[in-house]
Amino acid sequence: MHEQCCQCGAPLTQDEVGLTKKLINRGATSYLCYPCLAQRFAVTVEVLQEKVNEFREMGCTLFT
Repeated sequence: MHEQCCQCGAPLTQDEVGLTKKLINRGATSYLCYPCLAQRFAVTVEVLQEKVNEFREMGCTLFT
């Protein structure tokens, strides 16, 4: 997969795609990178990365 952030054009990781789906819309077809998601939700990138780890530990299938 070679998705790009729909806001800034940065290449995306699978976790960024999954986080966009988890936080915004599971059916999303365009995605945001960590910095753009952080700006949208007024949190730090580190907070978002911690959430990814929590979701993964909970067994969320968006995060492998």
